[in-house]
Amino acid sequence: MSLFPLQIITPDKIFFDGSVQRLVVRTTEGDIGILAKHEKYVAALPSGPVRVTLEDGTERIAALSGGALKVSPDRTAILANAVEWAEDIDVEWAKRSEEDALRRKEQSKTKQEQDLAELKLKRALNRLRVSGMK
Repeated sequence: MSLFPLQIITPDKIFFDGSVQRLVVRTTEGDIGILAKHEKYVAALPSGPVRVTLEDGTERIAALSGGALKVSPDRTAILANAVEWAEDIDVEWAKRSEEDALRRKEQSKTKQEQDLAELKLKRALNRLRVSGMK
């Protein structure tokens, strides 16, 4: 299978930079698979799993907390708010984050507080779901 360069970048670091066989990512319109020489494509990315098939055929899964995808025939890039490999997720911390988000959601007094609590809850649930995919 042909390879293509993939970069996954967060505000803090370059999370991944290498050649891959395939990328499967959740967009706001549904899941999409990217292979080498894919047509130009741009999409918003909600919280969800990212599946990367490496050069040797092994698959790695990461939890993405929102961002954007840009595909060109010679390069693919994900600009992510936050991302972590499934095996690196601290499940206990993710559970505490879920409980905290639910508590904040119940106690929120404004729409902005409600929206922030909802985002935190989605991130925690995504991390828990992805941690079980490893």
